[in-house]
Order: sequence, then structure tokens, then C-alpha cells
Amino acid sequence: MLSGVAGAERPPWHGNNEHETKLSRLDTYLSSNDLESVWFADSDSYVWLTGHSNIIDRSSSTGVAAVGYDGDTLTIVVDNDERALVREELFDGPPHGVGRGDGNTENHPHGGPPGHTRGFPEVDIVTFGWHASSVADTVAEVATTPAAADFDVSGFDRVNATALRQPLTESERETYRSIGEDTARALESVCKTLRPDDTEREAARAVSSTMDAFGLEHPVVLVAGEERAQKYRHPVPTDAELNGYVSISVVGRRAGLYASCTRTVAFDPPEWFERRTESVLRVDATALGATRRAIQNGGTAGDVFEAIQTAYAHAGVPDEWKLHHQGGGAGYASREWVATPDDSTPVTGPMAYAWNPTLQGTKSEGTVLISASGYEPVTLTGEWPTRSVESYVHDEVVVRPGVLYVDT
Repeated sequence: MLSGVAGAERPPWHGNNEHETKLSRLDTYLSSNDLESVWFADSDSYVWLTGHSNIIDRSSSTGVAAVGYDGDTLTIVVDNDERALVREELFDGPPHGVGRGDGNTENHPHGGPPGHTRGFPEVDIVTFGWHASSVADTVAEVATTPAAADFDVSGFDRVNATALRQPLTESERETYRSIGEDTARALESVCKTLRPDDTEREAARAVSSTMDAFGLEHPVVLVAGEERAQKYRHPVPTDAELNGYVSISVVGRRAGLYASCTRTVAFDPPEWFERRTESVLRVDATALGATRRAIQNGGTAGDVFEAIQTAYAHAGVPDEWKLHHQGGGAGYASREWVATPDDSTPVTGPMAYAWNPTLQGTKSEGTVLISASGYEPVTLTGEWPTRSVESYVHDEVVVRPGVLYVDT
């Protein structure tokens, strides 16, 4: 049996540009696609719209609740087993990085009284018996149609939320600054303690533990010592010792946003190491410069990728890009999109970008907020060596993380 619980009377916006921007994008999506409602159960899109997580089982990207929008009302569908959790998280608990309050916070330390979503319009919660139905079946029953969803719902179109989630709002960019810095600080603090006889798994455990302490989820922790860094582009850590150098790549997640970065520590690196490092840093700088120009000129991911290909050719390894994806836009996914040759995806700003070029045994990666006017690297801390690196393609110099050399 379904039970609908109406939220508060639709509150005023009070200048909450973030919520207004997101709902305006959804209004445009509904109108452009002749739809009456759109629904999200994917954890990344759910947190983008509500500011809270719907995940209990981390082995699934689809959460225990779905949120829908019909141009007027937000509706959350959840089973009776999880209803209390969803209501407390959404209405009474602190926001997951998005809710900013509607201005009436004097007696409500988490941003507003129970019964509304801090500046969102009216909300309904629809509950079904956990034993009697499912989120998808209940959404199909209660949604205004025609409709779209980012999960399987009978008779619904499929929505890809990537375009809806970009560019980033001012509040999201501010949140990114905190997440990026904490991700880099957590990684760097461990890297500064490493020694050649440490194992990759020991390094990975230390990184994961430190990221936990920073309040960061860590869906990706890749560690490669000297031998395996030359063999694998996505090195899952093993019991191998680090030896001459180590490269560690992580993704930190908080408030639904993802920050990626790589750090390299050199103890006694091979003779080719510095040359390849310089080359891969210049490919990274080329990608960043091409991204800003694409934003300025209405360009595409394919335009940036062409610059990356040219950069590898200048480095003397024209086919190296074929061995590993080069990265792309970041946000409510570690990569909202991954660039490919002739890719028509629009390059927008302000937006987060995480390019990750590799050249056998070396890698350069960081998350950078880019707009038409410039760059803001959010995974640089000021406490790690950096390099001012020249683009291979444009007359431009970009600051990138360098290598920490350690005497042993």
C-alpha cells in the first residue's frame, strides 16, 4: 500500500541560486524532450539533486531511494524499511554538501526546519512495503508520464544526467576546493613517509586510512612501484616493494563530487625517468591549455583530444595515447565524460577537469577548475614540489605537481 506524505508549503527561493539553477536545467530538459517527469536513483545524480546519499550497499551504484521532478514538485520514492533514514537524512540531518538553507536557520542548526529541503520546492515522500514492490515499480506507478529515469523503469525513456550536472555552480566549486585540497593533503602526507622497501599494499592501506580520517571516500587507490609502473596503467596494489620510485593515484569523493590526483616519489629512479616525466607533464599542460581555449571558443572534447595527440607526437611517442584513456570532465563522477578522438561533447566552464596522460612508467594527473579566464588547480596544496610546465601546442605555462625526490 502506498502512502504519500506531503512536504511543507513551497518555500521561497531566498536567492538560492544553486537549487534554482538545477531545477531550471530540469525544466529545460522536460520541455525539450516532451516529458512530464524525470527520475534519478543513481547515487551520483541523487546527491547532485538532493544533497544527500541514497546508498546503503556500496556494491551498487543505484541507491535505496529515487527522486523525481515534474516541473513543480520533488518526489522521493523509498520502501518503508528505509523511509525513516531517508527522511531524517533529507529533512533533519546535515546536508551532504549541497543544501545551503533558505535563510530561516535561527532555530534549525542544519539549515531549516523539518519538512522542507532548504530551498527546494515542495517535496512528497512516497513509501511502499519492502516486501510488496520495488523502487522501479513504484516510480512507474506514481510518476507523471511520459517520463525518463537513469535506472530501469518499465516504459520510461533513459536519461543521462551528465549534461544536467554541468557546468558547476558557485557552491559546487567552493565544495570542490575543500575536497581537492583534502584529497591531495591525505595522499601527500602518506607519500612523504614512504621508503623503497615498503610494499604497494602497505602504501595503499596507509592512503586509504588517511583519506578516511579526512572524511573522504576513496573509490580508487592505485599504487605502482618501479617495476609495475612500467607495465600497468591502472596498477592495483600488490605485495611488490616500491624500490626506485612509486606512483600513487587516488580519487577522493565527498558531497558527491570526485577529485583525482597522482603523486610520484622517487628514491633512485631509472635514467629515463626525468625525461619521460617532463614529457608527460607537458602533455598534461597541453590538455589544460586546450581545455581553456575550448571553453573560450565553444569547442569540443575532440578539439582537446586533438591537442593531446599533437602533444604526444611532439614528445616523440605519437601512439602513446592509445594505451590509456586521457581523462576529461569531472564532477559527480570521477569522469563525467572521457575524451576520445573526434568527440563532440561540449567543453563547458566553469567546470572541473582531470586529465591523466601517461608515458610508460610516468603519469601526470590533478583536478583543475577551468573557466574561460583561467585555471584553479584544486589538488595543489603548496606543500609539494611543483613545476611550471610549457604546453607543447600553445604559448602557455601551467603549474603542475612535480616529483618528490627522497634521499635514502
